[in-house]
Amino acid sequence: MIGIVDYNMGNLASVQNAFSMLGEKTVIVSDPQRFKEYDKLILPGVGAFGDAMEHLNQRGMVDALKEYATSGNYMFGICLGMQLLFESSQEFGDSRGLGLIKGSVKAFDKTKFQQKLKVPHMGWNRVFTKEHQLFHGLDTNHYLYFVHSYHVECANIEDIIGTTNYGYDFTSAVAHENILGIQPHPEKSHKNGLKILENFIKL
Repeated sequence: MIGIVDYNMGNLASVQNAFSMLGEKTVIVSDPQRFKEYDKLILPGVGAFGDAMEHLNQRGMVDALKEYATSGNYMFGICLGMQLLFESSQEFGDSRGLGLIKGSVKAFDKTKFQQKLKVPHMGWNRVFTKEHQLFHGLDTNHYLYFVHSYHVECANIEDIIGTTNYGYDFTSAVAHENILGIQPHPEKSHKNGLKILENFIKL
């Protein structure tokens, strides 16, 4: 059974609907004491990093998520949910994250852009992937749907399983043992996104 973490910062319905399309039952869970009841957890997220961490703290979810991460069961962060897996973010000041993957979250550096691009990075873009079960059956490059103004910087290159170019190359998918994350929204990415979620179910 897959649990979708509800901390009042995620687009829960669309994520749950995507899994329903694959015939997979999911449960939206807001009680951190129940996290351990699920084989896998989805950590969605839309909004600002600092607000999200405040919501997680207020609901007693931070320690519960860290404990779940040590269980060996898979946790999958989507968009902001992926960013929360990291140690810190510079969004609207410095904020501490869950610290499950080493690295930080930073704003797009427009000084590196070779052409004029808008931030947030919004719309379809290509993801160049490494060999990983999450991308089984997909081409090495495929298009997924993005909406974000910040991106992660991994401390360990081994944790990077996907990159995307927007002005410059940035990390768009990560995997550290049982902790996974993807910057684009698979639930909004049609066939390719559903394939990623299907692969997650099979892990």
